Amino acid sequence: MQGHELSAAWCTYLFMMELLASIHCYFWSPSRTICLWMSLVLLLQYSKTVVSKSDYLIGLGSYDITGPAADVNMMGYANAEQIASGIHLRLRARSFIVAEPQGKRVVFVNLDACMASQLVTIKVIERLKARYGELYTEQNVAISGIHTHAGPGGYLQYVVYLVTSLGFVRQSFDVLVDGIEKSIIQAHENLRPGSIFVNKGELLDASVNRSPSAYLNNPASERRKHKYDADKEMTLLKFVDDQWGPVGSFNWFATHGTSMSRTNSLISGDNKGAAARFMEDWFEKNGIKSSDTNESGSDGLPRRVSNIIPNIHDDNNKLLELATSFRSSPGSPATQTMSVARRVRGALKQAEKPGFVSAFCQTNCGDVSPNVLGAFCTDTDLPCDFNHSTCGGKNELYPDEFESTRIIGERQFRKAVDLFEKASEQLKGEVDYRHTYIDFSQLEVTLTKVGGGSEVVKTCPAAMGFAFAAGTTDGPGAFDFKQGDDQGNPFWRLVRDVLKTPDKKQVDCQHPKPILLDTGEMKQPYDWAPSVLPIQILRIGQFVILSVPGEFTTMSGRRLRNAVKTVLTRSGNGEFGSNTHVVIAGLTNTYSQYVATLEEYQVQRYEGASTLYGPHTLSAYIQEFQKLATALIKGQPVEAGMPPPDLLQKQISLLTPVIMDSTPAGKNFGDVSSDVPANSTFKRGSTVTVVFWSSCPRNDLLTEGTFALVEMLQGKDTWTPMYDDDDFCLRFKWSRPSKLSPQSKATIEWIIPSSSSPGVYRIRHFGASKGLMGSIRHFTGSSSAFVVA
Repeated sequence: MQGHELSAAWCTYLFMMELLASIHCYFWSPSRTICLWMSLVLLLQYSKTVVSKSDYLIGLGSYDITGPAADVNMMGYANAEQIASGIHLRLRARSFIVAEPQGKRVVFVNLDACMASQLVTIKVIERLKARYGELYTEQNVAISGIHTHAGPGGYLQYVVYLVTSLGFVRQSFDVLVDGIEKSIIQAHENLRPGSIFVNKGELLDASVNRSPSAYLNNPASERRKHKYDADKEMTLLKFVDDQWGPVGSFNWFATHGTSMSRTNSLISGDNKGAAARFMEDWFEKNGIKSSDTNESGSDGLPRRVSNIIPNIHDDNNKLLELATSFRSSPGSPATQTMSVARRVRGALKQAEKPGFVSAFCQTNCGDVSPNVLGAFCTDTDLPCDFNHSTCGGKNELYPDEFESTRIIGERQFRKAVDLFEKASEQLKGEVDYRHTYIDFSQLEVTLTKVGGGSEVVKTCPAAMGFAFAAGTTDGPGAFDFKQGDDQGNPFWRLVRDVLKTPDKKQVDCQHPKPILLDTGEMKQPYDWAPSVLPIQILRIGQFVILSVPGEFTTMSGRRLRNAVKTVLTRSGNGEFGSNTHVVIAGLTNTYSQYVATLEEYQVQRYEGASTLYGPHTLSAYIQEFQKLATALIKGQPVEAGMPPPDLLQKQISLLTPVIMDSTPAGKNFGDVSSDVPANSTFKRGSTVTVVFWSSCPRNDLLTEGTFALVEMLQGKDTWTPMYDDDDFCLRFKWSRPSKLSPQSKATIEWIIPSSSSPGVYRIRHFGASKGLMGSIRHFTGSSSAFVVA
């Protein structure tokens, strides 16, 4: 029986007992009073059972959004040479729905993507309306990005965000829209009675402020209110199904998705994607038991469920003898679903029980870096220049991106587990939301003067400053640009003027930002930057999410949260009190770059130079969110506003399609090009590398499947999936001998975890080749077997 069916049956039983007791008393008992009390006791018990039901319906979902792992520029660093060529970790859309049984509902989607896209949001909402009517609309659906800089680009609709990807990439766009829709469908179909708990705590070693000189320009009196120059608090929601128990968690913590560098070419969810994978695997192994180190491998990462296999081989010589009987198999045809069927986590999922979904969401990360050692000059090991973050006038990089990703991901994962296990404050109250569209290019903002009175200022059409091109310590720019530049230089002004010369009104409005790109006034071949932005508040009891379409700096986020919380808690209607929780969901529903404080804007570090709508951008957000919060607590509607444009039909793509794939004469797709050495034994911690003849991954994204697989021999002829390309330890690397060559290879690297069981293993590769006439044929191949001792 389902949980609610059991409850209903019990309620019916109690009611019948109460009724029978009443009848018995009426006809047989000499004491009507005693019978009346018996009836009342049973009736009260029945009533308690009825009212103890959960306040909410909850549902969670997750779906693959990995995208093209070849030829496509990555979104985030704006580095034209950073082209995808493989997978480090698969990307996912993770969703939760919270609904009142007879009332409103909200949807929150966390994307392993750099940011949300206005065009993606528009098309997802269109699909949801076609499927569910007005149940899910732009009003109550929030789609937020984690800000990984290691995902395929080309899915936004404005020119400035499509230049390095050679325009619009339909494949990147489609996999996002499809995956978001499917994750929401899953969450909707999983809706069941449940409870939500909130917890928060400090995480001190996963973030630093990367623009400290700008932060220090904020008033000292304001800075003294805060212990750190970056927000160190993680806020977590724990979702508990009435029947199944814990089914997921979503948390918000500020740190950039830039542990993977600007030269990385493997698709990855970066530190937050890694943390999500670690926590979901931890739960599958541990459930809600303690997460002490005995439940993990000695490398500190959670052990996989599929790794807990009895060791039936104790003699290494016998293992080697068994391994030598399995030589590499030639490439052979495969069905389209074979890689999905062999996917490790798909095999673990129970038919009825919903899978555990854990999302590590982004918040006000604008000036926050995961590179906690700070910025150093690689030639001297000395700190970079404080104001400009340069070394001898040049921008520098930082080392070992995979280890950095693992460390920062693991720190977030461990904090989330701690908060998850100790979460006890239950969310109670209404589910509600408010949403509107605002034109930020010409918005009047009323500011309160220090000495009293007020003044009206305006925001500006979007523009990017010279320091924008300098990049940050996480991803330095090119040429001679530097952070903190509030002057610009004559040469780059000439280059700028070829595209668009800003007029005096725009220059004055954006002051002291020297304008490098006047994007808000550039309209050819279509809009270069957004003007109309969505802002949104979601409410679940005493928990409030502020959906913002950009990257707020630390102090900007604090000011916005405080302003909204003040409106809510001073409403006087008692709905919100001191236990009100307000989080910012950054990069949500669309993207409009950064939001710095007025004081940080004066310094013109990267974040200030990337604050599009001028020095009063933050004040505009605060003003408009206060209006939404006021409408929320008063139960009043808000004007919908003029929606942003749908530019799908205007998109231009210059990315060359895959023409065909081929292999050398005598070779098949999936054949091993470079095998493991004969009679190989590998120790845990070492790396196994196998190279296959392959094809372009763009032919089939193998969504919910895998390009790479590690299998372990069970018995004498049964191969069990152990690791796939969604595991941190397995890397799928793809390459061509030259840019226009139809031939390609797949290199699969397995860094053997210390928690791996001794035994016989092999590595497999899945793919799909494209013929000259456009036909797609799927294939697979496997390496020779080897021993892990």
